[in-house]
Amino acid sequence: MRIWFNRWFTTVTHFIELIRANEEGRRFEFFGTHTNKDALYLQYCDYAFTEPSISGEAYIDFCLEFCQKHRIDIFIPRKENVGISKRLADFEAIGVKVLVCPDSKLMETLDHKAAAYHSILQKEETGAELVSIPDFYVVNNINDFKIAYQTLRDKGHTVCFKPVIGEGATGFRVIEDKIESIDQLFKRASSRRLPYHYACEILSQQEVFPDLMILEYLEGPEYSIDCVASNQRLYAAIPRMKGEGRVREIVDHHELIQLAHRFHQHFQLPYIFNIQVKYNHDVPKLLEINPRMSGGMHFSCLTGINLPYLAIKILLGEEIGPLEPRFGIRACHLEKEIILDKDLFA
Repeated sequence: MRIWFNRWFTTVTHFIELIRANEEGRRFEFFGTHTNKDALYLQYCDYAFTEPSISGEAYIDFCLEFCQKHRIDIFIPRKENVGISKRLADFEAIGVKVLVCPDSKLMETLDHKAAAYHSILQKEETGAELVSIPDFYVVNNINDFKIAYQTLRDKGHTVCFKPVIGEGATGFRVIEDKIESIDQLFKRASSRRLPYHYACEILSQQEVFPDLMILEYLEGPEYSIDCVASNQRLYAAIPRMKGEGRVREIVDHHELIQLAHRFHQHFQLPYIFNIQVKYNHDVPKLLEINPRMSGGMHFSCLTGINLPYLAIKILLGEEIGPLEPRFGIRACHLEKEIILDKDLFA
């Protein structure tokens, strides 16, 4: 079977290796594409190609042409995955299975952090118990930014902000009340803290700026819950805690596993998804929901659960037996040198 990963994170390398090492000995050929020919995961593919620097419908047309030209069986997209979910019928028509949630409206909602929060709040208004949401506002001008900031400060919150659409920590900042001291400059590694007046100066550069979420900053431990599921059943939910530095702890956290089950019961998200929460005053509050493989999912696979391969089996309509993940694992990672194969590209 031929699997194509389009533009992905570098850590997709681990997913390729996990699928290759599947316990059933099934053989796959891997195709990888990226605009950057030196993207490291391409070195782990059987066939590598450069992508055009396009987006939107033109990019999806490229995807369809690529699948047809290279006789792709399974397409695992990250770039334009929302748009691709809207055109699944076009891929099915040429015999391609796509590992993406078929509910394009849900994909669109989850891609927009504020819309995802509102969707959960609406379900809770009808009696559902899902997950606590941080206090937040959405703003797009400096006056509303200042009002939202002051309102959250009056509630006793440290305040942070991030774009409503984005991945990872792109654009995330914690607002400080005062300028960094020399002591902080020399001792603090993070550059994600920004004095309030600097934030105002930056955001005042435009009369209207892209939508920004202003939120309470969550001070407690952060967890990422990797889940594998069909529409009907959540097979496994694996919480991993972000420890100091690069340390990750895979924990049998009953509260978070139940949270994942409640979420799946209401949203029925299939294949692989990831829920990120952070605690504040002993309450887990939602950061975001990713309807795809998370960048750090390979840590969760240390439990003995081959999440990417199981997702493929679900996509193909194959049966999944009982899963018993091994918890209580602490892990870290080292950098690794890779000599780039200049003859890799077709």
